[in-house]
Amino acid sequence: MQPEFWHKRWEHNQIGFHLEQVNPYLQRFWPDLALPVEARVLVPLCGKSLDLAWLAAQGLRVLGVELSEKAVEAFFADQQLKPLIRQQGAFMVYEAGPLELWCGDFFALTAADVADCAGLYDRAALIALPPPMRERYAAHLTRILPVGTQGLLITLDYDQAQLDGPPFALLDGEVRRLLEPQWQLQVEDEQDVLGESWKFLQAGVTRLDERVYRLEKVS
Repeated sequence: MQPEFWHKRWEHNQIGFHLEQVNPYLQRFWPDLALPVEARVLVPLCGKSLDLAWLAAQGLRVLGVELSEKAVEAFFADQQLKPLIRQQGAFMVYEAGPLELWCGDFFALTAADVADCAGLYDRAALIALPPPMRERYAAHLTRILPVGTQGLLITLDYDQAQLDGPPFALLDGEVRRLLEPQWQLQVEDEQDVLGESWKFLQAGVTRLDERVYRLEKVS
């Protein structure tokens, strides 16, 4: 899956992955992490998610990473914010208050860039990637984030033979293979959301489980 795929999705507004409300799992489970005020949170492949603004409203500093310049600009326009823009290595950084959106390739992110991150929120990154890129993403995330990083990961689990991704299916065993033992994982919730997902129903998918993990990097 090449960058052009995502650029075209944003160009043609094919962004069914974008939620028009703050993710309820984020609101429910994030407070349990008890991160200190002004802790920095990494949000990979963030799009123009309203979750970014919610995290900032909790007193956190937000570092979103997004490939599409159109998505980054749309986020700030939707929030009625005028960002300052600067170059930071391979990224164009859009900044307004506690919100920073880094526009560029996630794999160009370095350990120095995220050295002060204490949090991670992944709702739409891991499930957006096909298996080969998923391996690379998990390895890169593990390599650059500091020990002690806590966060939430949200995945979907369904029969991939019934519908091609993205979003791609991720079985629990696959998540653990990708992240353990460097990450400690705990399933916080698991819901059958097929009835809420018209795209999957229309495609004939017979099972759609959404799973929420609490994460902590331990080594």
